[in-house]
Amino acid sequence: MMEQQYPIIECSSVTKRYGSRTALNGLNLTLNRGRIVGLLGPNGSGKTTLIKLLAGLLVPESGNIRVSGMPPSVETKKIVSYLPDKDYLNDWMKVTDLLAFFADFYADFDRQKALEMMQRLGLNPEDRLRSMSKGTREKVQLILVMSRNAELYLLDEPIGGVDPAARDYILNTIITNYSENAAVLLSTHLIYDIERVLEEVVFISNGQVMLQSSVDEIREQQGKSVDGLFREVFRC
Repeated sequence: MMEQQYPIIECSSVTKRYGSRTALNGLNLTLNRGRIVGLLGPNGSGKTTLIKLLAGLLVPESGNIRVSGMPPSVETKKIVSYLPDKDYLNDWMKVTDLLAFFADFYADFDRQKALEMMQRLGLNPEDRLRSMSKGTREKVQLILVMSRNAELYLLDEPIGGVDPAARDYILNTIITNYSENAAVLLSTHLIYDIERVLEEVVFISNGQVMLQSSVDEIREQQGKSVDGLFREVFRC
């Protein structure tokens, strides 16, 4: 595929405003394939806005965004699998309905992979979303997103409402369900819990990238964990 020569994400001088509030302020960022990248920053730093721009749900005021060399569009939505930070599925639906919906909507959806992951978590495909706890619904949503054979996975707070016992399984699901030609960009405030799966981090503040580094470089050069460096930079 020719598009593989491009970085999976390229943002150049991207600005996004909501009325008088500037969410992203001339942001520049390039990310390559084959990486699990943490998008980290305090509340209001622009993380969700950036993810929505990459998913093609928002349009910037200025600057350029490229996903696999293409501007966000119908074409990029075919290769981007997006998990929002809020429930977005109709709660009257059964899991089996959702599997059929995703299979119809996304050509790259692997129904068998989704069923196997649900079975491992003890989820009943005949259950309706409205009968599930918030954490269980989040597991279902993440499984659906990770069961696509996408090139870019955008995960906004993927373990925010999940009990600690399920976090390891969910993190392993993220690690094992993307290919070397793909990338995962995930935002989280639970840095300590998710740090072990990250290969690269992007610190974002006031709508700009403050730091972009591999996790190994942070540990070797700073002598700190990602969580420790984050707390130092942002005085948490």
